[in-house]
Amino acid sequence: MTQGPGIVVTGASGRMGQMLIETIVASDACHLVGALERDGHDWVGQDVGTAMGGQPVGVVVTSDALEAFVKAQAVIDFTAPAATVAFSELAAQAKAVHVIGTTGMTDDDIAAVNAASHHTVVVRAGNMSLGVNLLVQLTKKVAAALDEDFDIEVIEAHHHHKVDAPSGTALMLGEAAAEGRGVALDDVKDSGRDGITGARKRGDIGFSAIRGGDIVGEHDVLFAAPGERIVLRHMATDRKVFARGALKAALWGQTQKPGAYDMLDVLGL
Repeated sequence: MTQGPGIVVTGASGRMGQMLIETIVASDACHLVGALERDGHDWVGQDVGTAMGGQPVGVVVTSDALEAFVKAQAVIDFTAPAATVAFSELAAQAKAVHVIGTTGMTDDDIAAVNAASHHTVVVRAGNMSLGVNLLVQLTKKVAAALDEDFDIEVIEAHHHHKVDAPSGTALMLGEAAAEGRGVALDDVKDSGRDGITGARKRGDIGFSAIRGGDIVGEHDVLFAAPGERIVLRHMATDRKVFARGALKAALWGQTQKPGAYDMLDVLGL
């Protein structure tokens, strides 16, 4: 029998939800104890393995979050901001590690999640992959080394189903660049170019978003000065990189004190 913490996956029918379930079921470090979907969803009441088109795994999809969470040591959550805020309160009640990959969260959403972290471990990141988190660190170092003669542009591409822009990862990279320069991203962010916008403002950090097809996730950080350019790039071709990172965070969180963490903490970066 598989040992290790029991994990609940929210948004079980989504692309990331299904990838997370496959990753957990295949792992010998943890086991799946719950799969959550919204009330009225076709999957509710079915074995999640069967609903995914495979063999039964012994876990029935439920719409009762609290019932699922009380059986778990960790919750992995790639859903929507309002759902994540609600789940954060329930995960805190259940003392379950809450791993959050949800993007598009407002400052108020993040504040609510951080409040829940007083009672349990919360690991929140715009991207769970090792490569992206290394890119964040590189971006910070390069931005710190270069002056404002170098314009900074974060260019991201995702599939056509993605609903938020810039992506959570792009914002992570923008925050890293701003931190490297010693400025607040809100003061230098430029993500709304359309029409006659005028010349680029010196020191701004720009964002460009591409949406199309089934692109998993591609991120470039461009440092452009007269006569030269530096490009830092990460390309994800399989969602498994995010699932593996989220699972690593859930396992890491089992030995931590309550608090708000990110993937840099998990990876020791």
